[in-house]
Amino acid sequence: MTTPSFSFAPVQLPPNAMRLREEVRQFLAAQEAAGTFAPGPAGWARVDPDFSRRLGARGWIGMTWPKRYGGHERSALERYVVTEELLVAGAPMRGHWAADRQLGPLLLEFGTEEQKQRFLPEIAAGRCMVAIGLSEPDSGSDLAAIRTKAVKAAGGWRVDGRKIWISLAHRSQLMSLFVRTSPKSEDRHAGVSRFLVDMAAKGITIRPIVNMTGEHDFNEVVFDDLFVPDNMVVGEVGGAWQQISKDLAYERSAPDRWLQSHDLLLRTIERIGRAPDRAQSEVLGRLVAHLWTLQSMSLSIAGMLENGQNPSVEASIVKDLGTHYDQEIPQWARTLVPEHMRALMPLEDGFEQSLRYNLLFSPAVTIKGGTTEILRNTIARALGLR
Repeated sequence: MTTPSFSFAPVQLPPNAMRLREEVRQFLAAQEAAGTFAPGPAGWARVDPDFSRRLGARGWIGMTWPKRYGGHERSALERYVVTEELLVAGAPMRGHWAADRQLGPLLLEFGTEEQKQRFLPEIAAGRCMVAIGLSEPDSGSDLAAIRTKAVKAAGGWRVDGRKIWISLAHRSQLMSLFVRTSPKSEDRHAGVSRFLVDMAAKGITIRPIVNMTGEHDFNEVVFDDLFVPDNMVVGEVGGAWQQISKDLAYERSAPDRWLQSHDLLLRTIERIGRAPDRAQSEVLGRLVAHLWTLQSMSLSIAGMLENGQNPSVEASIVKDLGTHYDQEIPQWARTLVPEHMRALMPLEDGFEQSLRYNLLFSPAVTIKGGTTEILRNTIARALGLR
């Protein structure tokens, strides 16, 4: 009997990845200087279709995919380097993020040849935005509680139901939609299917949800007799739960889970200056040590992906640790740069803007993409603790 475990083997970036990191930095510096984007809180979460297409033209989307599908057959470590640099720079990568990170790899594994030929080159070129249709009203974090249903019809399926907290549904061309295609049984994970949905199709209503920061990112999406053709079913009908598990592993393995407050950390260090007192040094030292550790763990996950492993447990651990780290930064920032110092700053000051944004946004990071409680249940099951 094998003992359940997890592993974070140290990974050293090879020379080609280090050269690529420098290339990406030079590109981003030139783009920032040209006014293409400006660093700021959650800059990476902005949508800029032109910038996504620019990244696609450089081969920085779909990097690990086969060339016959528009990919570039580069390593997972090289992809990690590009992703990390885009996040740190605050470059607008949200437009292609879900398509590149989640849908593309899953289509490679579960999609038909027709689906791969049709969608993967568009994603790799930065021309296809994708929304992920998982969460439903009144279901909390229980993804198995899917009630959106699909009934078989001539040539396809008729879909009725609702999804909620769907990021960028109002901007996306495509939705990766999870529906129930057979009634619930004792196995709550059975009978779930994945459809690819054209967001311009008849039968879709999108209702905006504005968050505390004033941004329209989330949406409620209502499906009323939506028709989805048979050739848009991904994988086996009724067998999509395996895809959901992998979808979440891809989502949780990315460094955005611990870099969302990075802009504020940099601005805090800048405000404190080169001569911090002992208390400031202790706090900043601990935060930077945590940052280094999370980066090392994420690099290890990239190494596992490179070796064809499924790092779902490791990704859950990094997501849990990383989001709590992200929540710490704004709390420490307002302590390290106290109110009497901030009162002297102009309203347009970058530090003040970043602090306000992150104080409002950070409570959500331990909820979206899987709550802390759900993640720890997942980890405990994998380790045989429950």
